[in-house]
Amino acid sequence: MLLEIDPQRPRPRQIDLVAEALKRGEVIVYPTDTCYGIGADIFNKKAIKQIYQIKGLAKSTPFSFVCADLRDISRYAYVTDYAYRILRHFLPGPYTFILEGSREVPKMMLTKRRTVGIRIPAHPVCEAITKAQGNPLISTSASIRDGPIWSDPKEIARILGKRVAIVVDSGIIPAEPSSVISLIDDVPLVLRKGKGDVSIF
Repeated sequence: MLLEIDPQRPRPRQIDLVAEALKRGEVIVYPTDTCYGIGADIFNKKAIKQIYQIKGLAKSTPFSFVCADLRDISRYAYVTDYAYRILRHFLPGPYTFILEGSREVPKMMLTKRRTVGIRIPAHPVCEAITKAQGNPLISTSASIRDGPIWSDPKEIARILGKRVAIVVDSGIIPAEPSSVISLIDDVPLVLRKGKGDVSIF
């Protein structure tokens, strides 16, 4: 299903439709401030496995995930005072921060070093879906293996077809990956320079 949602004024009924699909264990495509993402509830193993199949990735490849707000992040990661100040300054925004994962995080979402990548995109539709869903969403770009990230939701719907339940159409989003910054041990380290200023790090 291709579902058009206004990127600035998402209707609650439309958001609830997407959230209900996620709660049923469906996979969706949704907009962020950097690109379209393929997402599912991080607690649904079947849906996560389906995303690995869609992407053509090994299950050892870690996915980051989207939280609703800073309070939500503190549930799924250990946030020091230093890290909190950084997160509060840069989020919501086009950044993925690497933190030590808490016991709340499903094992398949942790790296071998028990870290997690967490995002809070600055996009009203993404924010509304995450809050309505109640759990964090998988955050991985709408692409297949080493292919380009798709910017047009209509193209995504055509390519992925019935492999996802809903493709949210909030217009064209020129794809530019998030910047990835590790905050492990309170030592900021830029792992990938993408969208967003990283000069402070």
